[in-house]
Amino acid sequence: MAACIDLSRIPHIPGLLHATNNPYQRYGPKGFIETKILPNDDLYVRVDLPGVPDDAIRLRVDAVRQKVVFFSGEEVLGDGDNAHDVREYSGTAGLGCDCCEITGVDAKMKDGVLRMILTRVKVKDHHDNNNNKCTHFLPPNAGKSGRYDVNSLVMVEVEEHPYVVKGRKDTLATNRTSDGCFRFSVDMPGVCSDDVFVIPNQNEIKFYGENKEVYEHDESCRIFLGAISNRQCCSFGIPLLSHDIAWDAEFGVLKVRVSPPPRNNHN
Repeated sequence: MAACIDLSRIPHIPGLLHATNNPYQRYGPKGFIETKILPNDDLYVRVDLPGVPDDAIRLRVDAVRQKVVFFSGEEVLGDGDNAHDVREYSGTAGLGCDCCEITGVDAKMKDGVLRMILTRVKVKDHHDNNNNKCTHFLPPNAGKSGRYDVNSLVMVEVEEHPYVVKGRKDTLATNRTSDGCFRFSVDMPGVCSDDVFVIPNQNEIKFYGENKEVYEHDESCRIFLGAISNRQCCSFGIPLLSHDIAWDAEFGVLKVRVSPPPRNNHN
């Protein structure tokens, strides 16, 4: 099945990023958070929270002003994970005006992505927009995260996740355990295990992920592609393909374990 994936067809220019929020993203909507106003004037919010289980997100609307939604969640500590890397998230999203209030939240957490539809009602008129349609939302830089101008000559660094309050903020985590195994985790928010391919060769371990189920208000799928070199993951003096390579993807995180072969007991 993996042989049907032609990784060479995915566009990639060395040294350039498609999205500064994830160096392995090659296509699709950018940014840790995306907010857009729907035709019916509801607010659509997408937040990447890789590692958070589908049933472990917590939400509450500001009861006083009814302007923002507070969200939080924790990553589950998995087998072989470094406890210091396990992430906790906390953030807010919603209205940035004084003319509307949130009246409802329809939320769904799936494969490390929180999607919310915020219904709102106007409580007073404002005069800063000729069509009287409110376009203010929080955070105000929600469409800027992940943006990268390929025509710019300025070196752009990969962003850290703004909603991580504890644990790692990077997209990639690596760890070599006491039994000699090399483990790495890669964030692929929105991608389920059925849509991930791990393809090792003698030089590297390539990985590919695509969220084939595109949600109604997302502009397209997202594609992730990358590789870990044999210098990083091999045990000393042992070819990469002689290792046992196992992997799984859950809650928008790909986890790969590279185990050295058993020692020869006939010495």
